[in-house]
Amino acid sequence: MAYYKDHLYVATTRGNFPFMKARLPIGMDVWPVECPESPFDLDMHAEIWRYTPAENSWEKVFKAPTIIGSHGKPILRELGFRGMVVYQPTPTSEPELFVSTWSPARGPGPNILRSTDGRHFEPTCEPGLGGLPVTTIRTMVPFKGRMFTTPAGSRGGNPNVSAHSVVYESTDPGSGEWEPVSDFGFGDAGNKTIFEMAGFGDHLYVGTFNLEGFQIWRSTVDGPKPYVWEKVVEKGAYRGPLNQCVLSLYPFKGHLYVGGGIQGGGVDTQNRIGPAPPEMIRIAPDGHWDLLVGESRDTPIGRKEALSGWLPGFDNFFNGYFWRMCAHEGWLYMGTFEWSSVLGYANRRRWPPAFTNIVNKLTPEFLLDHSCGFDLYRSYDGVNWVPVTTNGMGNPYNMGLRTLVSTPHGMFIGTANPFGPKIMPLGGDRYVPNPRGGCEVFLASSDS
Repeated sequence: MAYYKDHLYVATTRGNFPFMKARLPIGMDVWPVECPESPFDLDMHAEIWRYTPAENSWEKVFKAPTIIGSHGKPILRELGFRGMVVYQPTPTSEPELFVSTWSPARGPGPNILRSTDGRHFEPTCEPGLGGLPVTTIRTMVPFKGRMFTTPAGSRGGNPNVSAHSVVYESTDPGSGEWEPVSDFGFGDAGNKTIFEMAGFGDHLYVGTFNLEGFQIWRSTVDGPKPYVWEKVVEKGAYRGPLNQCVLSLYPFKGHLYVGGGIQGGGVDTQNRIGPAPPEMIRIAPDGHWDLLVGESRDTPIGRKEALSGWLPGFDNFFNGYFWRMCAHEGWLYMGTFEWSSVLGYANRRRWPPAFTNIVNKLTPEFLLDHSCGFDLYRSYDGVNWVPVTTNGMGNPYNMGLRTLVSTPHGMFIGTANPFGPKIMPLGGDRYVPNPRGGCEVFLASSDS
């Protein structure tokens, strides 16, 4: 989501569960939602919607067009969107809205769309950010009057692991001209993807996906290219593979906050990592980092205590990501991805012992009624965190809090909720309509 010219823009991905069933080896006794044989039998064309706060009204302003794929058949151009940002290179420039896309494997590759009026969205570059063998672009960051981005998916079908983990820079992203400004993976082949970026102080920070634990690098992005980069965190802050990737980066009151996770919602079945809940750290301008939420431990650079007192995942085993952060009215908010809602459908023969021990005491029905749904926490000082919701704002099918935006009208939050339109109830024998399925948007304001 993004707030642009007095409107909220919400980009959507559709048919997520049917798409996952077709491409991922997930062990399910019963699939949670009704799925056709091919997900593309559904209308999977990604959409962008616009909300006008003054009128409390919604309008669809974009739907992905149909093109001919590499197999010679009609296919949607955009399967989804993974990033949205307002870019204004100078204080006197007209702001523009940019949206990063996710292309089907048989499509031409991802693009970055631009809009100057909020109604017309046009591609800005050649597919694949100029022909790269990738399928998706996740993050875009304006910094020092330029735009930075990086691919995040590969032609092999993994939307997270890139075949080209390089930072790209543009002084005019509307022109579609991009140039590489880092070495591949910063010289480490273990950095499979540059997953997240943020400007903080005089440096651009980037967080990687690495099976030995994420790394965080920074650069002033000045001088000759490729720029000089410095590693400030390694081996997942010395937690190793359980801190596989950086999901979120956000500057707040003099520190850069880092949310981690394991791909697949906290369970990477492909690499047999997890399940494990995420940790949160913060980085000071001098590169020193503190552990905020996680497992206190000894490290090569000294003892790291979890300053907040919270264990990984805010003491919730089923939180798989610290997915998104946002500052609003002096508070920092952190939203999670929480996957306990799928327990009742999973093949128990494939469960790790941790699953079995929990479910033997708490049934999937009990979890659905009492604890399913994303968590949202907030902090005024970055150390002391308190819950805002621990049940998806009262909807157990709101698995994730994917996006938060601070606006003059209040803070908007947008959810990930793939449980629709028809769902198999726990213990049921047929698919039925689910009125609580589908993404939701909430507004918190001092006036409400």
